[in-house]
Amino acid sequence: MVVRVIAVANQKGGVGKTTTSVNLAASLVLADKKVLLIDLDAQGNATMGLGIDKNSSAQNLYDWLTSDILFENVVQTSESGVDLISGNSDLTAAEVELIQLDGRESILKTRLTQVPQTYDFVIIDCPPSLNILTLNALIAAQSLLIPVQCEYYALEGLTGLLETIQQVRDRANPGLSIEGILRTMYDPRNGLTRDVSRQLLKFFGKQVFRTVIPRNVRLAEAPSHGMPAVAYDRSSRGAIAYQALAAELCNRKR
Repeated sequence: MVVRVIAVANQKGGVGKTTTSVNLAASLVLADKKVLLIDLDAQGNATMGLGIDKNSSAQNLYDWLTSDILFENVVQTSESGVDLISGNSDLTAAEVELIQLDGRESILKTRLTQVPQTYDFVIIDCPPSLNILTLNALIAAQSLLIPVQCEYYALEGLTGLLETIQQVRDRANPGLSIEGILRTMYDPRNGLTRDVSRQLLKFFGKQVFRTVIPRNVRLAEAPSHGMPAVAYDRSSRGAIAYQALAAELCNRKR
């Protein structure tokens, strides 16, 4: 079995990146997939969104990236069934340490060779900026899932990210593909939302997921309870949308 390694990234913040990482991972588990989520963001929001204290683990992603600790010593299993390598503010120090190392851009890729082939998916929640950690994710991943909020600056931010992807392909990971562009915080009553959505479909066609993620109170509430929305309220519109996204992802031919 080939593990699918997907980075969830957008250089623009506030687009639903962590919400997507957590809820997609949990929805894939509900679809009987074995999933590892890597929290590469120093804020540790994906870790907390799975109900795990980001400061409770003796060993976390920082330790895995900067030392010879084994995978089995850093992985945890959340109540929703998603396996996790947790992240926290230690990752800020990891950025500094990695810059001093040879092969610093490929350390995560090297570490992923430890991950058992029993996983169906590895989801990497990236920081909302292009730093050494994000670059590690883009080099380690087979594909990139890009959450995009349908707003005025969405396409501008997307252009910058696509330029970065091409640079990564040219330099280090020629096989990096776009898994899909995901429209998030979607409000069909908003004319700008509909207009940006049409532009995305016009320029990117089938690379845009059919599934759209709506603005939804339950999606916003779930992290404060330490749960993915699919565990907090599985019948909510947001949870149903992420389950549909998981199904669409599984059905896409690789």
